[in-house]
Amino acid sequence: MKKLKRKEYEKLLEPLQLELVNMSRWLQHSGKRVVVVVEGRDTAGKGGVINAISEHLNPRQCHVVALGKPSERESTQWYFQRYVPYLPAAGEILLLDRSWYNRAGVEKVMGFCDDGQYRAFLKQAPVFEQLLVDDGVLLFKYWLTVDQSEQEERFAERREDPLKRWKLSPIDVQAQARYADYTKAREAMLKATHSRHAPWTLVDFNDQRRGRLTLISNLLHRLPDTQVPDAQLDFPALKSKPLKERFSVIKPIASFDADD
Repeated sequence: MKKLKRKEYEKLLEPLQLELVNMSRWLQHSGKRVVVVVEGRDTAGKGGVINAISEHLNPRQCHVVALGKPSERESTQWYFQRYVPYLPAAGEILLLDRSWYNRAGVEKVMGFCDDGQYRAFLKQAPVFEQLLVDDGVLLFKYWLTVDQSEQEERFAERREDPLKRWKLSPIDVQAQARYADYTKAREAMLKATHSRHAPWTLVDFNDQRRGRLTLISNLLHRLPDTQVPDAQLDFPALKSKPLKERFSVIKPIASFDADD
């Protein structure tokens, strides 16, 4: 299957993003809470699909969280404690890039946690998610799949593009040599945490544009009917001539001119 061209992708994405806006209105109306866990290998496309979901949503309602390395204090807390403050309130949606499943992936493979911590996570994660679901949180867990050949191409692209080079880290270099180790860790994670109350959904992201459309369509399909009447605001016509912007203290800088 050929990869989706940008114009075709944007044409297909637009109605889905309109549905996402309708979803955000429904969330406000219903007071529901949504958590979307987006996981996958390095370069799989987690950031891209999260951006596609959140692009036209109110940032005060749609929160994107990608936690970094825990502090010394945080490393002594209950593992899930770091994530609890970010859970959504009524009418909000949380998109997790680097979720609690970091422990079952990079921490396990790279040796950032010990075996006891890892096994405790696999045991506690389904219980933690059961508590969320029992409290009414709508929880969706997605794993983005990508073949090693495609991953290699994306690593090379990031190395060559100075605007994308920031995405690379020493861990990414080691990830290239540990593709099989990550596969083994992922399979153990899926086996332990794929539950009826919080199932995993795997999405093919070898074509990132097609993958984004697939994931967003699936998310919208699994939500309840999100149709809520749009409140129409009536803005009265100006009763006088429009005023020009004026400054008395300092002036705005001149517009950029490519010929200067």
